[in-house]
Amino acid sequence: MALILLAEKDHKFCSSMQKHLISAGHEVVTAFSQEETLKLLPARNYEIIVLGMEILREGDMDLINYVKQAQPLCEILIVTSIEDIEAAVKALRRGAYMYFVKPIDTTDLLYGVESALKNLERSMAFREYERSAFIDMMGDSPVIRRMIALATRVAPTDSTVLLLGESGTGKEIIAEYIHRMSNRYDKPFLAINCSALPETLLESELFGYVKGAFTGATGDRKGLFEEGNNGTIFLDEVGDMPLMTQVKLLRVLQNREVRRLGENKIVKVNVRIIAATNQDLVAAIREKRFREDLFFRLNVIQVKIPPLRERMDSLPSLIRYFISKFNRRFNRNIREIDRQAQFILTNYSYPGNVRELENILEHAVIMADDDVIRVSSLPDYLQSIKRPMLALPEGIEEAVEMAAHEAGAGAPEYMTLAEMEKRLITETLMKCEGNQTLAADKLGISRSTLWRKMKEYNIRTSLAPDAVPAN
Repeated sequence: MALILLAEKDHKFCSSMQKHLISAGHEVVTAFSQEETLKLLPARNYEIIVLGMEILREGDMDLINYVKQAQPLCEILIVTSIEDIEAAVKALRRGAYMYFVKPIDTTDLLYGVESALKNLERSMAFREYERSAFIDMMGDSPVIRRMIALATRVAPTDSTVLLLGESGTGKEIIAEYIHRMSNRYDKPFLAINCSALPETLLESELFGYVKGAFTGATGDRKGLFEEGNNGTIFLDEVGDMPLMTQVKLLRVLQNREVRRLGENKIVKVNVRIIAATNQDLVAAIREKRFREDLFFRLNVIQVKIPPLRERMDSLPSLIRYFISKFNRRFNRNIREIDRQAQFILTNYSYPGNVRELENILEHAVIMADDDVIRVSSLPDYLQSIKRPMLALPEGIEEAVEMAAHEAGAGAPEYMTLAEMEKRLITETLMKCEGNQTLAADKLGISRSTLWRKMKEYNIRTSLAPDAVPAN
């Protein structure tokens, strides 16, 4: 049923527990020292790890933290004596699931293992649900899938992560996803925008202060690093952090300790740092606006988030996600987007990235008169867009319009520019009897552009690419 690593110094007690667990259908691997436990941990993927308090205390290592990093998908059970219950409770605070006091009743042991397995199953199902929801939120494209794979891989570790991307690409969403997929998922996730606060206020928010530290400090207050102990701190727009604050942040990263403003007392903290910026930090280092040593501390794992214009294949899934989200929020029932509104949405460049798309669709869902989003539902600045932003050669737009006009009454009432372009290319190729070089010349585009557009529109000719038309 489950693969269990049983680490206990007492050989007789360990043998007894092993016997009961095997009889219940579990596979059990045993270890009798911390050294042996550390050797066995990477070998297999354990679902349950039972740690005796003596092994837990052996050496200077925080074994629970190490186990949670080495085996993120497992539950830890502690075996302790009546005298060590306080230490067992501390182990629970550090991530263990349950503790047993010797002598252990067999029924209690098997019940605890079963309970831990069910909790693990719920946790894995919840994480998979969150992962699916996150993909829906970010869009389903190859570049996004690669980014999510990297974020998922780094999440169970405690490594510092640096997120790079333009404003509006979803850096905080990704930071929270990494936190939710980590072993700190049930601990605080606290975010702060480093560009939104002046230097003194930013420091007091990060590190806290004591009464009288500055004018207006009427009492003691913990900073984010203390409030978020054992959790994750997200430093957004870290490239805008003042240099003096960068020095203090570097100390936190190096020593895992903070000191409140106006106080000499050092407080140890255990936090994971995820930082984000839309700036070029290498350029900022050259300009002496960002410390190089801090950059190397933050840039352990780098995740680049592409702008929406570079992953437009994500657009359909993003549109579906946001419409569904705002249908629920505003009790609407938007079912579709008409062709003209689709035409605008799919050809806009989105300088504000995913955040701008979200705002556009929130506006559209609210303003729609019925269950269809039309051009009139979109923000005013989009309604003024008559055509998509396509890089067409000079003069081709007039030619497309002429071809559409010549098509006469047989043409549909509304034709997209792409449809008109396809018709013009097809008719020109027919007139040139399949000669692509001649057709490209008449269309005023390069041969490679014509080939690309033929592939895009699935236009085929029966003649050789450069067949010479008959006189």
